[in-house]
Amino acid sequence: MLATKTRLIHCFTVFLLFFGSIAHAEVVDIDNEALQALLDQGIPIVDIRRVDEWQDTGVIDKSHLLTFFDKRGNYSSEKWLKSLDSIVKSDEPVIIICRSGNRSEKVSQWLSEQQGYARVYNVTDGIIDWKDKGGKTVTPE
Repeated sequence: MLATKTRLIHCFTVFLLFFGSIAHAEVVDIDNEALQALLDQGIPIVDIRRVDEWQDTGVIDKSHLLTFFDKRGNYSSEKWLKSLDSIVKSDEPVIIICRSGNRSEKVSQWLSEQQGYARVYNVTDGIIDWKDKGGKTVTPE
């Protein structure tokens, strides 16, 4: 009887350790409708595109402009994380957007799985789809 209880406690502990860590880190893929709802709630949005891309398409109003990848695909994760930390803490929700959803997906997964961000929203089709479906943009400052 004691061995069974010990085994159950051990299994429960392993379960909590495994699933508890998963529950704290989550990437949620969102479309334009969900994006607008989150923006209306005041959740910060971080546009990870380059300056030339912001100028080509404009940006969503109140976006935090924080380039992740340069034209060659290089990045400085430490510097970028410091800048992100001034916008949002790892236990707060954040929206990540790029041009078409590819870069934002990678950065969202990295933030969630390797940096411990609790809730990261990835705009799956990026700013291009936002604009194509009538979403408003402003000229970046």
